[in-house]
Amino acid sequence: MICAVWSAPIGPVALGEEGGRLVRLWLLGQIPLDLTLGDSPALTAGLLALEGYFRGCPVPKDLPLSPGGTPFQRAVWAALEGIPWGETRTYGQLAAQLGRPGAARAVGQACHRNPLPIFIPCHRVVGANGSLTGFAGGLACKEALLRLEREDHL
Repeated sequence: MICAVWSAPIGPVALGEEGGRLVRLWLLGQIPLDLTLGDSPALTAGLLALEGYFRGCPVPKDLPLSPGGTPFQRAVWAALEGIPWGETRTYGQLAAQLGRPGAARAVGQACHRNPLPIFIPCHRVVGANGSLTGFAGGLACKEALLRLEREDHL
């Protein structure tokens, strides 16, 4: 895997690519020390998408993403990509949307294992009462991302 590091407005992030596809985005404090830095068209596209995101533009739908995962995780991640910019859904709503109304916890676990946060917007998922719940980058980061999306940039 080759990686690029970028100083995002939320702090340093690192983006990983394998075989021309983006496979990993590390946020705040998650960046491994043993990264192999490099450059590729996929990394350039991903970094440009992140820069645009932090200027208030939704992530392009044509990024070469390859998050891996189980069939259930991929189904959850696909549902996450369908949550519109600036909106949120609950874990229960996503579970029901997937035809598994009792699987809110499993949806939460799939969100937790999302290797490409921001690109696959797991930060848009909230608790049943609308409260902010776990996020790999921390709740302050999740709140900042949601606030960014609620601002009128477009």
